[in-house]
Amino acid sequence: MDVMGDKATLFETGRFVQPSEPDEAGEVAEEAVEELRRRLAAEAGDVEAMSVLGAMLLRRGDLDGAEPQLRAATAAGDRAAANNLGVLLLQRGYADEAAGWWRIAAVAGSAAAAHALGRHHRERGDEPAAEYWLRQSAEQGHALGAYALADLLEHRGDAGAEEWMRAAAEHGHREAAYRLARAIDRRAAVEGEGGGDNGVELLAEAEQFYRQAAARGHRRAALHLGAILERRGELKEAGRWYLTSAKDGEARAACALGFLLRDAGDTESAAVWWLRAAQDGDGNAANALGALHAERGETQTAERWYRAAMDAGDDNGAYNLGLLCAEQGRTAQAEQWYRRAAYAGHREAANALAILLLQGGDTTGAEPWFSKAAEAGSVDAAFNLGILHAGRGTAEDAAAALRWYGRAAAAGHTEAALQVGIARLRDGDEQAAERHLRCAAGGGSAEAAYRLATVLDARRPPEPAHELGEPAHERTECEEWYERAATQGHRRAQVRVGMLAAARGDVVEAARWYREAAEAGSRNGAFNLGLLLAREGSEPEAAVWWTRAADAGHGRAALRLALVYTRRGELAEGQRWADRAATLGPAEVSERAARLRDALREELSA
Repeated sequence: MDVMGDKATLFETGRFVQPSEPDEAGEVAEEAVEELRRRLAAEAGDVEAMSVLGAMLLRRGDLDGAEPQLRAATAAGDRAAANNLGVLLLQRGYADEAAGWWRIAAVAGSAAAAHALGRHHRERGDEPAAEYWLRQSAEQGHALGAYALADLLEHRGDAGAEEWMRAAAEHGHREAAYRLARAIDRRAAVEGEGGGDNGVELLAEAEQFYRQAAARGHRRAALHLGAILERRGELKEAGRWYLTSAKDGEARAACALGFLLRDAGDTESAAVWWLRAAQDGDGNAANALGALHAERGETQTAERWYRAAMDAGDDNGAYNLGLLCAEQGRTAQAEQWYRRAAYAGHREAANALAILLLQGGDTTGAEPWFSKAAEAGSVDAAFNLGILHAGRGTAEDAAAALRWYGRAAAAGHTEAALQVGIARLRDGDEQAAERHLRCAAGGGSAEAAYRLATVLDARRPPEPAHELGEPAHERTECEEWYERAATQGHRRAQVRVGMLAAARGDVVEAARWYREAAEAGSRNGAFNLGLLLAREGSEPEAAVWWTRAADAGHGRAALRLALVYTRRGELAEGQRWADRAATLGPAEVSERAARLRDALREELSA
């Protein structure tokens, strides 16, 4: 008899739904036969038949037919009928009378009635009574009672809430499984941020309960399960759960599925799911659609979706509108949208607004927005503040610049780490400089790689001689950093790599790096390439590269040209280049060039 009472309570909570038209006529006939059998038994005075028949009619929505059957069974002492009578009276709007019957059934041991009575008291604000009856239900293993008790205790901040949430989840309550998973997931995130070892185990436990809830049709559990699997790289299974959740109407899952499809190269399918999510009010999906249309050059459609994102409460919509307007040269409108997003707390919009103001010459207006963005965690804004302070030239601003660069560098900003490294080198703190230069070089900065190489190069001891008198060359770390910078197009690094190659006798490699640097505009590269060519007997080609170097202000190249033209007998041209070398320097070059120039002048005037 208790089972029937439990089912009636499930009906009340929505777990049972009104039966739709059966697929087969046989099911209708079978139900009709069962109802007739119960009705005949009830008319014959069978209390159990009255109770079951009343529950059947109650589930069908026939309250008038159910009530006399339930009342008769209740009068005969059937506790399941008393519970179901309470459900019926609640549906009629007689909550207090329903509570009376639930109390009778609960005292008689009905866990379902105790749950219903506990909920009744909670709705009326009587939490002590609610806790008493919900605990009675939960302790009898009633899943709904355990969940309702956990919800009450959680609302009060009671530590015992998780125990009952877990009990409800283990009895198959899907919402309890979901909420328990969320609580464990949040705890795992905190453990992970704090560097604790327990985070992985907690995440695995959370996944278990997400799976349990998702398997029972909980769409948000399916969404979170998909997110866990995606982070772990299990994209195929993640996509299946996102799809399950999205089909059940979860807009965030549809959006996430769209991103998964886009990353897999299926942009068209991604757009379908983003559209579905955006139409359900997901701002992130609307932004994704806007970006997709912007990439295709469909700016009007992109703007429409960005506005839809903004209307959905997503501040990225205003920020993206600002970016779109800025790309089109609509500066005033870009500023308007950046301001809207920045005032809403969008840190990258605040940074973009500050840059826009700075480009317009409004340094005073830009600085507060840089500060606001940086304080909110924008790494780029912290770096930009460093640039702003560094440009003012005062000692106080230099210190402020270093502080902001340091903050950006700590967050992984490559150029900021380079600036800190350079500042530490100026201060003579080579150890700190090396640490920051390594970070910047590792992040892809060619300048940092070059500067790190020079620091390491300065420490390098002289190369030992081989037993037979040949240099024994071993590749050093500084050479590796020089080569990394050179490969990235750093001209001074290219010259240095060329010099190192020349030192070990690899003329071809040296010429390759000198030529690459020279063609990129390096006057030292052009000069060194000229020296190499001259030594190989190609003085005419060497003169071409020395001319390029001298025109770029290289004094030694100008002196070499003066000597070349003098040897050829072109004294006037030699005098011109000697005069140029004397002007360019450095001192020893100027001295030699002046002597040559004066001698040529005397020769020409003789």
